Amino acid sequence: MSVAFRREGDDEHLEPKFEHPIPVGPNLVTARGLQLIKDRVAELQAKVAALTDEVALKIAQRDLRYWNTRQSTAEQPPVPSGAKVEFGTTVTFLLNGNEKTLSLVGDDEADPASALVSFSAPISRALMGLELGDLGDFAGREDAIEILSIEVMQ
Repeated sequence: MSVAFRREGDDEHLEPKFEHPIPVGPNLVTARGLQLIKDRVAELQAKVAALTDEVALKIAQRDLRYWNTRQSTAEQPPVPSGAKVEFGTTVTFLLNGNEKTLSLVGDDEADPASALVSFSAPISRALMGLELGDLGDFAGREDAIEILSIEVMQ
């Protein structure tokens, strides 16, 4: 049989494992977000120390590199005043007549199902800087947003 048709092993056909992508821009975090990152790092450090399976260890080490980077680049901005929508606030607003409440948080803390939205999301960018009673544009519609309340996250 020709050497050209022989396969040395299955490893050469596995998909490569890439590093987790780091979101572009600053790594803003709330106090809660920073604690979540620290907890994740501690959890992964313990996992890496306990693992013996080579594949699982490589995956855990890759995850740990990501979270260590996120922890070392975390920036906790000053606590917002609550006078305008900014990072670390919870805002209630009308969007095309429907009432919504969202909290603006960091990329790693974002959980849209829990109304925690990244500060870099389009809706967050549309809300930033608006004050109580202000109207804002969103998705090509003028005055699609009306700010009802702004609270500083705890």
